[in-house]
Amino acid sequence: MSPDLIVAATTWVIPVLLAITLHEAAHGWAAWKLGDDTAYRLGRVSANPIRHVDPIGTVVLPGLLFISGAPFLFGWAKPVPVNVRRLRNPRWGMILVAAAGPGSNILMAYVGALLIHVVPFLPDVASPWAWQTLQNLILLNLFLAVLNMIPLPPLDGGRVAVGLLPRALALPLARLEQVGIFILVGVLFLLPYLLAQVGVAFDPFRSVLFPVVNGLGGLVTTFAFL
Repeated sequence: MSPDLIVAATTWVIPVLLAITLHEAAHGWAAWKLGDDTAYRLGRVSANPIRHVDPIGTVVLPGLLFISGAPFLFGWAKPVPVNVRRLRNPRWGMILVAAAGPGSNILMAYVGALLIHVVPFLPDVASPWAWQTLQNLILLNLFLAVLNMIPLPPLDGGRVAVGLLPRALALPLARLEQVGIFILVGVLFLLPYLLAQVGVAFDPFRSVLFPVVNGLGGLVTTFAFL
């Protein structure tokens, strides 16, 4: 691997580890503060990436995306265990625990935008690397926040929706917990491929997700540069 490729990889490795690790730690921290110390007792309320690493979602998938030249990276960590029955208010507690993950990603994106102010004061040899790393940190965290807030279990947005919807709508949505990830993969990857075979162009990333990411990014950078 060439030195330039190694340097380029580090501009993604750090954002990926921070985004995924602190996302899961935020779930555990929120659950702990709301009455369930399961994740805390298991050492999952931690910024140590080793405690959250999933071999496929944290290492293999981001690595393959980087090597293949994908325009962005994403992945996942080991889910943080939450015992809903131990939360002081199970319904609202689960909503807040679920929202804590994407919330942490938005906060990290904002901190990354604030740190851009520091880049001009760095040595010339370090500033391009720092600039690219912060840009990747902002993009990745905003993308993960938007993706995770899709209202489909087992994504965080699905669990928030289950908590907010009336029982008649929440129960059918909650039953998608086991198959939701397959539905998501089908819509994001399989459906565009099948439509392309019949001449229909459909890119949910560019037409749906990235416009939302860009809009959220505009808000984050606006507040960071006030």
